[in-house]
Amino acid sequence: MLPFTLDLLPLVLLGAVLGLDVVSFPQAMISRPIVAATLAGAFAGSPAAGLVVGVALECLALETLPFGASRYPEWGSASVVGGLIGTRGADGAMLPDPGAWVIGVMAAIATAWVGGWSMVQHRKLIARWARPRLEQLAAGSMRTVVSLQVYGLTADLLRGGGLTLLGLAVAWPISTWAIAAWRLGALETRGVLILGAAAVAASAVWKVLHGYSVTRRLFVAGLAVGTLLVGFRG
Repeated sequence: MLPFTLDLLPLVLLGAVLGLDVVSFPQAMISRPIVAATLAGAFAGSPAAGLVVGVALECLALETLPFGASRYPEWGSASVVGGLIGTRGADGAMLPDPGAWVIGVMAAIATAWVGGWSMVQHRKLIARWARPRLEQLAAGSMRTVVSLQVYGLTADLLRGGGLTLLGLAVAWPISTWAIAAWRLGALETRGVLILGAAAVAASAVWKVLHGYSVTRRLFVAGLAVGTLLVGFRG
């Protein structure tokens, strides 16, 4: 069972704020998985493991193009769930346990999918609130505009917190069983997960860049320089 203690409250609040950042406010990119999962790992005492989980999730999230009113995964709150699950058994600067890493990523994907649905419901809720006030909005009523904004922001904050709590409540007991039963070696586990995430990221990058020759060259040059820097540091 998930330990429902006061220690859980900061994580739920973190998920609420990061869920709010995705669309509503302030859109400061703190809801990106590499940031969100690292923050969750830091709350759990293992920022390094959270960062590793966040890198895998960020590769998957690159495929998401959040345009307009389309439905897309909500990675902010989901990355808090994935970051916390993925750091189970890790401490300080440790890498995540292989089983915890995989389960954390899977929990984040599932939570992000549910989060995408919840964002659509949030938009419908705002539309229901706005419909009886169309005349005031058309007249430019500042009070009506501000009240709708406050209602919308508050509802989105509660949505993110509730989604985080739900994700943790479902994923925590599953991860307890799965991590204990994990038998695949660390090298094989990390290799499969990294290859899968890299394939999704490469596909997403190609989709954006393939039509622009100059951008492709700049990307390849940046990739080469980054690879050399990693090689020299290693």
